[in-house]
Amino acid sequence: MDASKRLRWLFPLLVILVMLFVSACSGGSNGGNKPPKENNGNVQAPGGEEKPPAEGGEQDLVVAWLSDPPSMDPHMSTDQQTSVMTTHIYDTLVQHDKDLNIQPGLAESWKAVDDVTWEFKLRQGLKFTDGSAFNAEVVKANIDRMLDPEVASPRAALVDMIKEVKVIDEHTVQIITAYPFSPLLAHLAHSGVGMVSAEAIKQDYEKVKAGEKAGAYLSQNPAGTGVFKLDNWNPGQEVKLVRNDDYWGEKAKLDSVTFKVVSEDGTRIAELETGYAHIIEPVSPSSLSRVESLDGAYLNRQASLSLSYIGFNMEKKPFDDVRVRQALSMAINKDEIISGIYEGTGIPAVGPLAPNVNGYDASVKPIEHNMEKAKELLKEAGYENGFSTTIWTNDNAERIKAAEYVQSKLKELNVDVKIEVMEWGAYLAETAAGKHDMFVLGWSTVTADADYGLYLLYHSKNAGEPGNRTFTKDPELDKLLDDGRKENDPEKRLAIYKQVQEKLVELAPMLYIHHQEYLDGVSDKVKGYWRHPNGIMQLHGVSIEP
Repeated sequence: MDASKRLRWLFPLLVILVMLFVSACSGGSNGGNKPPKENNGNVQAPGGEEKPPAEGGEQDLVVAWLSDPPSMDPHMSTDQQTSVMTTHIYDTLVQHDKDLNIQPGLAESWKAVDDVTWEFKLRQGLKFTDGSAFNAEVVKANIDRMLDPEVASPRAALVDMIKEVKVIDEHTVQIITAYPFSPLLAHLAHSGVGMVSAEAIKQDYEKVKAGEKAGAYLSQNPAGTGVFKLDNWNPGQEVKLVRNDDYWGEKAKLDSVTFKVVSEDGTRIAELETGYAHIIEPVSPSSLSRVESLDGAYLNRQASLSLSYIGFNMEKKPFDDVRVRQALSMAINKDEIISGIYEGTGIPAVGPLAPNVNGYDASVKPIEHNMEKAKELLKEAGYENGFSTTIWTNDNAERIKAAEYVQSKLKELNVDVKIEVMEWGAYLAETAAGKHDMFVLGWSTVTADADYGLYLLYHSKNAGEPGNRTFTKDPELDKLLDDGRKENDPEKRLAIYKQVQEKLVELAPMLYIHHQEYLDGVSDKVKGYWRHPNGIMQLHGVSIEP
């Protein structure tokens, strides 16, 4: 090769080398003016090292929480994570305020026409995020969907008293119940009755016709009128919501919210401490002091409407015998569980209802801790020498510790307990199918009315997935529960629910442990944050200050 040919070949190579040198000196291909990569609202530095979210500019609130929502469809999931999503993506006809009073939502006003008919005047000019209009036909489409047996909504019990939804005009709808149902407004305030675009409902039905499960379309393509809308969802890792700039009410101050899955408690605290997260949820009771000692952050505590409990499967021996259930309840000292596992947070439970639930009765007496009486009852039931059983839990740290405590205490009754820890989805499915013996779980009376805290958990028609995982089936209890939801006189309702609570102490379908406090870690930079007594974090008015 002669010299001229060699020069022609080398010149382009020299140009490329010079360009690469200049690029390296200027900080990368973006000229050093932009971060190389964004991830979860944090900056991914060269070499893969994360940096905390930058101050100023767009406000992305980062929430580090325990697990991923399984769905974005308000009608098709009963877990807390989905409820947080749907509360911010969708709106309900009415809503609870901080003090659990009913306030307008998508309905501006309402009135009782007669004992079984409620009429709602709807807000006008509202659009869903898919561009379709909100009107009376949409309300009908949503409730009809929840009641459709083919959809098999696990939230159907919230509206199964509704006989008909009648469209009066474009912005007026009547809801007619099969019988007088006094807590209807409380049920309609539940996030599970979030109003979904009728167009999205049609698309979801098309998926069902094609052989997919109900919710297949809506879970991936949520269309609501809420303060936020879905931006992207990487299952098992993160969900990002962005502000809905067309929201009908006061718009969100945040540009976006990123929910990161951080399953380990200590790692979540480290994320808050180092600024990678603005809010962490939950904080385990064993980590209270660590969060309280953090600079630049605080522990947010909220009294709840919830119950933590240990349930017995009443369809399986020996738990079909009330004496066995009472004996095991007597053997467990719930005060030791509260002080030793929950670090004294929350209050002991007499029955399923927390004190701030409408219908709670403080005069009901609990089953007292009494190991000797427990031994007598087991002997009467024919189990003087004990028996072997299992207790199931998911991988929640406190629930595992509670199961271990039960295992230890029941040894004193010669009851051999094997602990089985299950993945959350499988845990819910298997307990709904009644394959368990004993189990550790919780329930939140999110409507703040006794009907929701009792009817779903103990009425025989709700055995399994709707909530009755103890498979309680008692005709007298069923009648009381039916009467309680139909009674419009407040004093008579309270009297009925007192009987229900006394009956539940006697039947002992579960050991009622405590009404917990919700615990979050929150950066001092976060303003306007609060958590509803139903457990759902409220991000509508949140902002981040430098």
